[in-house]
Parts: sequence; C-alpha cells; structure tokens
Amino acid sequence: MEQTAAEAMIAVPAGRVTLSDRRTERRWTVELAPYHLAAFPVTQGLYARVTGARPAAADGDDLPVESVSWWDAVGFCNALSAQDGLVPAYRAHPGGEAVAWDAGADGYRLPTEAEWEHACRAGTDGPRYGPLDEIAWYRGNSEERIHEVGGKEPNAWGFHDMLGNVWDWCWDVYDAETYGTYRVLRGGGWFDEHWSCRASARRRSHPTFRVDDVGFRIARSHAN
Repeated sequence: MEQTAAEAMIAVPAGRVTLSDRRTERRWTVELAPYHLAAFPVTQGLYARVTGARPAAADGDDLPVESVSWWDAVGFCNALSAQDGLVPAYRAHPGGEAVAWDAGADGYRLPTEAEWEHACRAGTDGPRYGPLDEIAWYRGNSEERIHEVGGKEPNAWGFHDMLGNVWDWCWDVYDAETYGTYRVLRGGGWFDEHWSCRASARRRSHPTFRVDDVGFRIARSHAN
C-alpha cells in the first residue's frame, strides 16, 4: 500500500446507471461522464499522513479508515488536493453548515452514488460482481472485525472492497424532503448481513455521524 493517492486511481469510462430505492420504489437513470475513482478505500495510513489524525476504532495503516464523518471525508479531500497541488473540489459556506462542489475543479472529491454504483458493477447487472465470500468482508466471514484493504478479489475494473469491509460515504443527499441533510452510504460493511452487500443497496447517515464501519474512497473529475 505504498502507492500515492493519484497512482491508486482507476479511470472509469462514461456510462449510464439506473439507481433504485426499495423504500420509495423510485427508479432514476443517470448519465455519467468519464471520471477516476480510487481502487481502495482510504486507509488509516493515508488519512494520518494527510490530516495528522487517527480517528479509527481499530488500528493499522492498511485498514480502511473508519469513524469518520461525511464532513471529515470532505475535509480530507480538500487537504489532499492542496498537498498534491490540485484545485480543491469543495467550498464550505459561512458557518460551516453547507458545502458547495466546484464541478470544474481537478481536486479529489467523494463519488456521487451513481459513479459509485457504476464502478461497483463494472459492467455487470446482478446484485454483486462476484461470489460474496470471494469479494467482500461481511458478517458471514469477517469474524465481526474490519480487515486490511485489498484482501478480497477485485471486480473486473480493478476495484477492491466495493462491497463489504466499510460503507463508503457518497456526495449525494439521501432524501432531503424526508431526511434533511442525511447523506448516502454505499457498499455494506464488515458487520452487515449479505443482503446489505449489494451493488444497489442504499443506506443513509447524518453527515456529522462517525461509525466504526463507515469510511470512504476518493474520486476525481479530471485526472491527468
């Protein structure tokens, strides 16, 4: 895990993904331009190098960082962008209660949930991109603990831990009318049953909450 953040990014082709929500039975289709997404969740080692903080409940440089809020993830993206000489993707509004995404910036950011699902599926159309025990750490095989990133098989595009291990924060608001500022989580975690570890599964959490099975991975709109 000695790669830099930029070296660990994978180019994702343009595409179209249809999202769905079981609670509301709503379906919607999103057209996607090409983007880059990290092959692995952000690790504790990378998070510590960028921020100087070690918030995770477990300890290990190659474990996914967890116990980070959505706001922590946004702050990490801007800090890493600054370190790498890129234009930060996010601007916080006065008071720190809202954030704007500069879509023209070349810095690191959180993926949208459509980008996340497109990369997770990697051209497949089933609930998972492979047999669950081979691709994910979940309650059935994790021994109820987090595991180092990259320990399971990647999908066809080279992404590891898209399902299981830790949930990934996404940029999107989950349902503003019903849940206010709650943000989308994707992928399932080490403590989840198999039905939560599916490409289409959506969960929500308040952007200030920190949970020991929630982390994130980074994306870029432009990567040279």
